[in-house]
Amino acid sequence: MLQLIGHIVKISARRDRTEINAAMVDALLKLFSPRRLTIHRCYMTKRKMVVFACAGVSPEGRFVRNAYLPDRHYCQPISNNPLLARCAREMSVVMETQHNGDHRLVFPVMSQDHPLYMVDLVLSDDFPADQRISLMGLIEYFGNHIALLDYGEADTLTGLLSRKTFDKHLFELLGQADSDETRFLGTHSDEPLRRKNSTDSCHWLAVCDIDHFKQVNDNFGHLIGDEVLIMIAQVMRQSFRFDDQLFRFGGEEFIALLQPASMESAISTLERFRQDVEAQRFSRVGHVTVSIGFSQLLPNDTPTDVIDRADEALYYAKQHGRNRIESYEALISGGQLTARDLNKGEVELF
Repeated sequence: MLQLIGHIVKISARRDRTEINAAMVDALLKLFSPRRLTIHRCYMTKRKMVVFACAGVSPEGRFVRNAYLPDRHYCQPISNNPLLARCAREMSVVMETQHNGDHRLVFPVMSQDHPLYMVDLVLSDDFPADQRISLMGLIEYFGNHIALLDYGEADTLTGLLSRKTFDKHLFELLGQADSDETRFLGTHSDEPLRRKNSTDSCHWLAVCDIDHFKQVNDNFGHLIGDEVLIMIAQVMRQSFRFDDQLFRFGGEEFIALLQPASMESAISTLERFRQDVEAQRFSRVGHVTVSIGFSQLLPNDTPTDVIDRADEALYYAKQHGRNRIESYEALISGGQLTARDLNKGEVELF
């Protein structure tokens, strides 16, 4: 019991999904000695659920992957794994007996009506019943701790990630900006496609702003304005890919951090969102539109650098008709904008 309490203390001290997962793997290994172990993070897409093997023990040994940036190489549709699919469908722990008599159990960590995580273990057939109770209690605690973390990271109105978590997520992406060529991209599906090199595929930051939102608040009141913000967030979740990160940045402004993509693919993703918003009917308001400016993440960027570039593209979109998408790099290349001078007197090159 003291050993269990010690591991709970270690898990409770973590405030980062990746670190929590690592501490949970350590606890499960030391307390229950599973023959196999995988912690899957679950993502809902428009068509299906995708699971990401973010931590565990494989034949190659213990692994912990960034829980905020799912690597598509380790993602799969849940339909590829019948027991995981059954767990999601039944929303409760499921078990199957292996050929050698071992038991494979999958525990769901639920949020409302869908799983956030699944803890997948293989235990020996002589695993004691009293330890099963401790195992279930530890996984329940893990779920509660994750739920508290999510509550602290989320915008209370829309449920998207909040402004206060943005810098942390952006710095993680900036740390990968110089190695985009090692990433995988699926342009219109959730499946990994061909590897792209760094000139064809990179991270992007998009600033999305609701057009004439002040008029919505002035004409219909702030409660209706809040409903519009909530529905915009819902459209974002349906329009973007499962591994794109979505934030409410403040007021009527939203930010999307896109996983590696060519400029053409980034435009296609953003255009899908723009069209989905335009087609959506909002209660009492009717229809609203969004303007979007976006820019590539560069390895030496600060959050201010890339936001300023995307804001310049957004401002251009607002000044040239709204309800449109503009790329900072394309505007520079076309001569519509002039590259900004850096603080040290150097000029940005693209």
